[in-house]
Amino acid sequence: MRRSHPSVVLLGRPNVGKSTLFNRLTRTRRAIVTPVPGTTRDVIAQRVELGGASIDLVDTGGMFGASEDPLQAEVVRRGQRAVSNADLLVLVVDGREGAVPADQEVARVARSAGVPVLLVINKIDDRRAGAGAMEFYQFGFDHVFEISAEHGVGVADLVDALAARVGSREPQGDSGTPAPVEPAIAVVGRPNAGKSSLVNRLLREDRMLVSDLPGTTRDAVDSVVTWHRRQFRIVDTAGIRRPGRVARGGQVETVSVLLARRAIEAADVVVLVVDAAEGATDQDAAIAGEADKAGCGVLVAANKWDLMKGRGERTARDFDEALRRRLKFLDYAPILHLSAATGERVSKVLETIDRIAEARRRRIPTGELNRFVERVTAAHPPVSPGRRHVRVLYAAQTGVAPPTFVFFTNVATRFHFSYERFLINQLRSEFGFAGSPIRLHVRKRG
Repeated sequence: MRRSHPSVVLLGRPNVGKSTLFNRLTRTRRAIVTPVPGTTRDVIAQRVELGGASIDLVDTGGMFGASEDPLQAEVVRRGQRAVSNADLLVLVVDGREGAVPADQEVARVARSAGVPVLLVINKIDDRRAGAGAMEFYQFGFDHVFEISAEHGVGVADLVDALAARVGSREPQGDSGTPAPVEPAIAVVGRPNAGKSSLVNRLLREDRMLVSDLPGTTRDAVDSVVTWHRRQFRIVDTAGIRRPGRVARGGQVETVSVLLARRAIEAADVVVLVVDAAEGATDQDAAIAGEADKAGCGVLVAANKWDLMKGRGERTARDFDEALRRRLKFLDYAPILHLSAATGERVSKVLETIDRIAEARRRRIPTGELNRFVERVTAAHPPVSPGRRHVRVLYAAQTGVAPPTFVFFTNVATRFHFSYERFLINQLRSEFGFAGSPIRLHVRKRG
């Protein structure tokens, strides 16, 4: 299948600065950068504009050199697949350390790929670089760039070279209009709840690294999936544990959890993956609370439902009731019972996400909204905390994503929390907003 954007893959042995360069070129902090060799496991890709060229920039995991990572074989396999699909390779080496045997191995792999190669000598700002950097010219590559990914030195020349070699193949529809915006979906939850397995099922490919080891996913890895001509950008995140356990997990896990929380903040819809066999926990509630606070739409995916069969006819009802009690503030979130392992009901996930994303951006006409408000408040008048008579004069929807409403009154500056909840429930019953939080504000008319 022909790709719409050329793939540029960063290649190199551990700790030469691939992830730092990835973050510099994408102007993000997507890739985790630590002194720990082999920090990057998954293949991370991001669409980026470089010098007018639109490319898919790919950061590979630690494919080369010795490793004690139990998942190293899988890391290597995924990196090799990225290299085989590349249109251009960027071979990154460490000018401070000079050429080592592992660099020779990477160079051999790059040559055998049969695509253009740019050799990037990184860390040239270090005083120890110099003679070491010169050693790499003997590799025989025609295009060599000396840079500092950390400080940006020489990166502009590299960007110009990338743009010149890959060009731009911006996808357009039949009418020449740009592709529609892709809703961002963050898949979150505790470690080993089955997030990566679910994402692989949705993508219909073995895209995410999956194992029984807690903490397998480190980076926030995103992929695009198409459903009924609609595109969604799905981000698989690291499992979020309690803060005390994260601190004991070291620097890599601390940064992983930070990236997961950033993914929540940037998401349109959050899929909270809960281990059905264990039920919802306090940590699931904390994660859901962050999604609700960020104004995301929320879908609760009760994974591993295949393990729940044979427990009686009331299993689903009892599970949902217990989950609602634990996640009281997520009464608006749909619950799907599914199994990423068997594929059961996974097809419903994208359908539900699409419905939630649409509801989160729904706007109610002002006239229709005020007729609804007049009817509801006449039947159930509001009471202010001081028990003064309150009249709602009119209402307006002031925003979407999430839907936000302002009620203008004669005296009150806020409603009693129970009346506010009543209004939100009435709005949801009348206009839908399935899976989306609703924000409600009260203003005294001046």
